[in-house]
Amino acid sequence: MGRKRALLFAIPPLVLILVTVALKLAHPERASWPVDVLGVFGLAVVLPLTALIIGTSVLGAEIDDGSIVHLLATPVSRSLVVAVKYAVATVLTMVFVAIPELLAGLIATGGATKLALGLFVGALAGSVMYNAVFVMISVLTTRAIAVGLLYALIWEGVLANLVPGARLLSIGQYSLGIANSIAHNPGLNAALSPSTAVVLGLLVTAAALVVAARRLASFSIKGEPA
Repeated sequence: MGRKRALLFAIPPLVLILVTVALKLAHPERASWPVDVLGVFGLAVVLPLTALIIGTSVLGAEIDDGSIVHLLATPVSRSLVVAVKYAVATVLTMVFVAIPELLAGLIATGGATKLALGLFVGALAGSVMYNAVFVMISVLTTRAIAVGLLYALIWEGVLANLVPGARLLSIGQYSLGIANSIAHNPGLNAALSPSTAVVLGLLVTAAALVVAARRLASFSIKGEPA
């Protein structure tokens, strides 16, 4: 939060709320606009973008500037380091995405509707899953932002929407499936059932964290055996 890039956290959710307020005041003829804005823009754009910035920063920034050496020199389990960094990233993403998503939903639908609550829960779940993947990417490569952006744009943005099989490995689809378990809105275009989304989401999250922990455990500092 002390870094300049922290200012980027607030931009996407702020845009989401401003767009929602503007449309609410404009009274557009298309009644499905809350689903389009909150589902497509909120869960498919704001959530992964914010999670990318936060998830790749909690460890990636320290790896880039070399300060990770001081952390690795302490008698702290590498798995614990990953777990704590991941927890911080997840909570921050929930604050900067899930809560604004709920506020935008309340504004767009006029109250605590199933759509507003469903998208809120979907954003919470997406925060948990996306950050696991982005923390893993930040440990695997020094080009975490670029790799994460390619993943979000190509896999989540294109392939998951065009290739049916790719949806089974899409965090965006997991989030929509979980959201739709409450919203029950066909406009969300959720391709996976809630149970499938939850199970696959847990598997992907756990696998990403295990890979991140093992990769960090392979890091060594001068004088320390690999």
